[in-house]
Amino acid sequence: MKTIINTENAPAPIGPYNQAILTGNTLYISGQIPLDPVTGQLVEGDIAKETKQCMENLSAILIAAGMTFENVVKSSIFISDMNQFSAINTVYGGYFDPANAPARETVEVANLPKFVNVEISMIAVL
Repeated sequence: MKTIINTENAPAPIGPYNQAILTGNTLYISGQIPLDPVTGQLVEGDIAKETKQCMENLSAILIAAGMTFENVVKSSIFISDMNQFSAINTVYGGYFDPANAPARETVEVANLPKFVNVEISMIAVL
């Protein structure tokens, strides 16, 4: 059985998917791009701000599922330029206790939805 998680505090999906799916005690969060859920506009021009918006979108979905970043066990970060890794990593790292940080991979890709610079997805458990 699966429960669909959607919140108005994160951007609405831009395709045939949901923000997150909870099955058993595991939450699978779809990739979040730096889209402001209030304005519907992309946050652009500064990779730190873009990453922060992704993380805030993820936070809203976690909260809607009754979780926090403490519940995250795996993150996937997709970036358009590996030279921006350090700035992305600094913002991302601010959301986790280093002693309890999740597993993660970071992958440079040719393009992302809406041609953004960063997209982050997560898996969390209760």
